[in-house]
Amino acid sequence: MTTPHAVVVVDDQAPFRLAAKAVLRRIDCFELAGEASSGAEAIDLVDTLRPALVLMDINMPEMNGIEATRRILAAHPDVVVFLCSTYDLADLPPAAAASGASAYVNKEQFGADTLRRLWEERNSGSFAAT
Repeated sequence: MTTPHAVVVVDDQAPFRLAAKAVLRRIDCFELAGEASSGAEAIDLVDTLRPALVLMDINMPEMNGIEATRRILAAHPDVVVFLCSTYDLADLPPAAAASGASAYVNKEQFGADTLRRLWEERNSGSFAAT
């Protein structure tokens, strides 16, 4: 059996962190490594834990998820980041796609099947989950 991929969940809202952790528990190939409630905390956690995947909220106080993603990927280009938010795709900030994140998923679409598919397609160059 292979070792599960370590995941860090980043969101300033505890309910989404709880939901993301519940989804991760349903997927054998992922394991929660840690969670953060801010972009700065996420950067420190990724530096320490070196996860395979970061689930990153876009809207957070102080440092948003787009900037945190840029900084994480500049230091750790092998880490995969999926941006998560409530934006409709048409309303997504333009900097989101340029952040280096592998994908974007609306929180309403986030679930085990979506996460598995995004992981399988992480190198496809397709940014938005539908």
